[in-house]
Amino acid sequence: METPPTSSTSSDSDIRALRLAKLDNLRSKSVEPYPFTGDRTVLAADLHSEYGHLEAEQHTGVVHSVAGRIVLKRDMGKLSFATLRDASGSIQLFVSQGDMADHFDDFVDLDMGDWVSATGEVFTTKKGELSIKATSVTLLSKCLRPLPDKFKGMTDVDQIYRQRELDLIMNEESRRRFEIRHAAIASVRQTLVNRHYVEVEGPVLHVQPGGATARPFTTHHNALDLDLYLRIALELHLKRLVVGGIDRVFEIGRIFRNEGISTRHNPEFTMMECYEALADYNTMMELTEEIVSNAAMDAIGRTYISFGDNKISLAPPYRRASMIDLVKESLGEDMHPSMDREAALAIAKKYELEVKPHWGVGKIIGELYDEHCEKDLIQPTFVIDYPKEISPLAKSHRDDPELVERFELVVGGRELGNAFSELNDPIEQRKRFEHEQSARDAGDDEAGTIDEEYIRALEYGLPPTGGLGIGLDRLAMLLAETQSIREVVLFPTLRPEPTKGSPE
Repeated sequence: METPPTSSTSSDSDIRALRLAKLDNLRSKSVEPYPFTGDRTVLAADLHSEYGHLEAEQHTGVVHSVAGRIVLKRDMGKLSFATLRDASGSIQLFVSQGDMADHFDDFVDLDMGDWVSATGEVFTTKKGELSIKATSVTLLSKCLRPLPDKFKGMTDVDQIYRQRELDLIMNEESRRRFEIRHAAIASVRQTLVNRHYVEVEGPVLHVQPGGATARPFTTHHNALDLDLYLRIALELHLKRLVVGGIDRVFEIGRIFRNEGISTRHNPEFTMMECYEALADYNTMMELTEEIVSNAAMDAIGRTYISFGDNKISLAPPYRRASMIDLVKESLGEDMHPSMDREAALAIAKKYELEVKPHWGVGKIIGELYDEHCEKDLIQPTFVIDYPKEISPLAKSHRDDPELVERFELVVGGRELGNAFSELNDPIEQRKRFEHEQSARDAGDDEAGTIDEEYIRALEYGLPPTGGLGIGLDRLAMLLAETQSIREVVLFPTLRPEPTKGSPE
């Protein structure tokens, strides 16, 4: 058995050289270290489920084949023990010289990290450990690099994100987070399917960015000699499908925004957007509560989570509060988009908000809310009724023309979802787009442009429609009780790794 590695590069290189020599030796004996397939009749979790009740030293007479990676190994003379991990969990291999005959030494020569298939009787050891009493072990894939120390684990955060495969091998908590993510997204999809929504796939490459306020990534299509943008939202194409008669439609897809990286932001992320004809933002609030509470139950089996020192309940109903009421609540300031801009500027100055020349009162209110209010909304809160200026795709509020029927769901001080009663008046939509274009011309790189194709679609008639978008990475963060988006994105965006020489 090889000497355990240290943290030094030379030690890792020495171990790799030793394993390469083992690889050559196997091939010299006509043993294929990377076969095409392997035997497995049962998963580790299924064995524990069926036989976990057995007392010590019980034999079942049942023979099974298991397959997985060796993550722990102890050689004790004529006996050897190994912990084999598959996607469902772990099972112990009990290997004796008597049962393996001429192949016992081949098993002893295996290394931590090797993939193997083992066949034998299901039984329990003297200590009551459920095990496979192996009569044959087949190498499925030779591991050439040493795994990180089992007890020290992976301590280099950068390495964890760059080599997620190692993180998943070594870190049970990391595997759990991605299981939660999978279950949450599957739940979101199922909730919508149960409500008769149709899942679709829209284009990723757009002629012009739209559907959100964000800076896009640009690319070039050589055959068409055309500059294109990676999509910043799913919205506009989905609403065109509602125009076409798909009354309930949704998409789960990747979005790309050329913006900063933080614990809450990754340049590419996963969104769910859905649109329902004959609905409004009240309908979408009810749907949001169902989606989030279902996802919690399906992913973690409960509707409460821990957030620092707080317990958050995800069970409906959620609080509803208007943006202007929250500004009043936090700052003690009475504000409204119809107020005099100079008065709004005075309030902004009081709270040290730097106001850009093209900002109107609605934008000032929105920025004050972002800086001073959102972070304090720990329990699920629908922040409703936004200024029209910062919501170009939302329908004017039925009771206040200076506002729109929009909400964001905020949980744990961060936005989780965004929804509108969708603007379906093509004349008003053009005016809103023109205002966005003016802001862009004034230097706002995140402002939108005039999307003629979308306006044309609206002119064929979009029925009253409610729309909702939920950031699925943030939903996974919430349910996994983690504060960084990198913990729930398998391969987050990072700076290029410094160039290193290949191991000899």
